[in-house]
Amino acid sequence: MNAPETYDAIVIGGGPAGATAAQQLAQQGHSVLLLDRAGRIKPCGGAIPPRLIRDFEIPDHLLVAKAQCARMVAPSNHQVDIPIENGFVGMVDRDEFDEWLRQRAALAGARRQTGTFSRISRDSDGTAVVHFTARDKPNRSEGTAARARARCIIGADGAKSEVARQEVPGADKGKFVFAYHEIIRAPEHKPAGYDASRCDVFYQGQVSPDFYGWVFPHGQTLSVGTGSADKGFSLKSATALLRRITGLEQAETLRREGAPLPLKPLPRWDNGRDVVLAGDAAGVVAPASGEGIYYAMLGGQLAAQAAHEMLRTGQASALKLARKRFMKEHGTVFWVLGVMQWFWYSTDRRRERFVKICEDKDVQTLTFESYMNKKLTRKKPMAHVRIFFKDVAHLLGLARV
Repeated sequence: MNAPETYDAIVIGGGPAGATAAQQLAQQGHSVLLLDRAGRIKPCGGAIPPRLIRDFEIPDHLLVAKAQCARMVAPSNHQVDIPIENGFVGMVDRDEFDEWLRQRAALAGARRQTGTFSRISRDSDGTAVVHFTARDKPNRSEGTAARARARCIIGADGAKSEVARQEVPGADKGKFVFAYHEIIRAPEHKPAGYDASRCDVFYQGQVSPDFYGWVFPHGQTLSVGTGSADKGFSLKSATALLRRITGLEQAETLRREGAPLPLKPLPRWDNGRDVVLAGDAAGVVAPASGEGIYYAMLGGQLAAQAAHEMLRTGQASALKLARKRFMKEHGTVFWVLGVMQWFWYSTDRRRERFVKICEDKDVQTLTFESYMNKKLTRKKPMAHVRIFFKDVAHLLGLARV
């Protein structure tokens, strides 16, 4: 076997987290190998907020739809429409979106390699060696054993990351929801109530006992799916039910995808030496909402910053900055959303009350301001006070449903 090439960084995984990390490290002049196994698309509603579009310079042509409203559907079928005022939520098709991100990384100078990660070893001088099966074509099953050296490795290989399992203590502490969706063709004859600019979210035990189901517009297609941590719950049957009750049963199915979604940041994202995690591998999908694209790309950016600092100074402790910075900005939000999911999604009675709460204009305004800008809204203090007392009333059963 020929002597392996040495890179400043090898990024394992070419989703939004890995592609972003590779792009940003390459832009800073580092030699980068982006290893992606290709041919996989994560089940995802495809929603991206304005802050992601702004911060990561996403061009308008990648937005297959612009959602203007969110509809929440309670177990009783009571519906609450929440308009997105003064803006929109962009919708992307992950197949096209992820590939565009990888191409952008390549244009920045990263070398792309199709292949499957195997393991990490270390040379006699301590330099990490990434072993993988290289493929010259994405869909080829056979491949060639290959390896490359790296001063730093970013593990962005998704939920239940193999990089994390091998290298990062505490990687077995993850908490997961299993998600499944079907991409279907938008029907020519639209069913009653159909709105191509609205995201529908179903908080119903028959659709998910502990999460939610969704129908999200993608322009000429739709993402219809659900998720649950209950391994005995049939996600495919629930999705079929969701298609029936929304009048989409006969629509053409283009593809089906399923995968675990992490809903709790791992307690540690680095190995204290030369590996740092990003995206789903680090556990950064928001509880309750399941939102992951923004947090994945931010995680990739923070991992790149930490890796750059480590490469610049030679200090492995710099890798800890990725998690430290993420949790400082978003740790409270993740904790609040985790508690919210645990409490409000547990029974249909609570789901009914949760949707009822969302009729409140204060809740709608503060929720969407926080979602769109990815910061807890601290203005309008009296609105927070009003929401607090309304929540207490619902918790104690004093509010009418």
